[in-house]
Amino acid sequence: MPCKPFEHLEQVHPFRALVTSILGQQISWLAARSINHRFVRLYDSSLPEKPTDYEALKSSTSFFPSPEQVSKTDVATLRSAGLSTRKAEYVQDLASRFADGRLSTQKLVNADDEKLAQMLIEVRGIGRWTVDMFAIFSLRRPDILPVGDLGIQRGLVRWFLSLHSPSHSYSISPQKVGGQSTTKKTTKKGPKGKEETVTLTLSNDDELPTFENSLKQTHAPPTEVLDIPLPLISFDLPVISEDSGGVTIPPAFTPSIKKTLDKPAVDAGSQPVPLPPGIDVGLLKSRLDGKKKIKGAFLTPKEMEDLTECWKPYRSLGVYYMWSLADVAE
Repeated sequence: MPCKPFEHLEQVHPFRALVTSILGQQISWLAARSINHRFVRLYDSSLPEKPTDYEALKSSTSFFPSPEQVSKTDVATLRSAGLSTRKAEYVQDLASRFADGRLSTQKLVNADDEKLAQMLIEVRGIGRWTVDMFAIFSLRRPDILPVGDLGIQRGLVRWFLSLHSPSHSYSISPQKVGGQSTTKKTTKKGPKGKEETVTLTLSNDDELPTFENSLKQTHAPPTEVLDIPLPLISFDLPVISEDSGGVTIPPAFTPSIKKTLDKPAVDAGSQPVPLPPGIDVGLLKSRLDGKKKIKGAFLTPKEMEDLTECWKPYRSLGVYYMWSLADVAE
């Protein structure tokens, strides 16, 4: 199963990603695609009227308005593209912060995780969950733990039960193993604390997941683009010639998917990382079957921190795979 956010390291477009996230909140992906396209056409009426026609042109005509353009657009005009009054105000607030320099690509990239959250949560319509998704999928921060995501919580319970209880195995959707699925369902707490199921759609490697959003996003203006060359580790090893007295390295081998999936989570003879103090198999089982949920949550933030301590500094990768354990039917 590919870990998409960290496989294709391309340009980062914070303003575009955050605007698209706001536009797609709590609506179907088809509605979000339509609104996003109508929003973009406010600033370039020469674009095709149908989103599908525009997407067919691909990147040759990609366009996204600048923060300055959006900040000068009144609410009534934004509403004509299908935005609610509230979303129009959210987008205006975000755009004005980019336009006047309170936010910028450089500031967001250079901020540490907590400073990033502080700057973005000040924007109307952006909460901690959106910040965490932005940090993982757009900025590709390697050590993000979205403690409020119930899908990740459920995945963590399943994973650590599988390590410490032979009767609790985990499974992954077959289409995810094959890399065919571009969506994942997760759960977050809504404004009133009620659980809400949302779909994260990753049709673009540089796309911030949004509620029911599978938009093929357009590109931001060059001024809002920043190439971030992340370090890549090469595992290519030279083949030592036998003629020179060396040893020939065996050819690369990729095990079958079935064999890999059938492999136990812990190698024979080795022991899993011990569960943190205060957490045992009985507690995890009771959380998974819903008998001892904590205000609707499977795990507290501290329990999530304690369980994933051994994943640091790469918790984002573990988080990505937890979604795949979380959406399998009980």
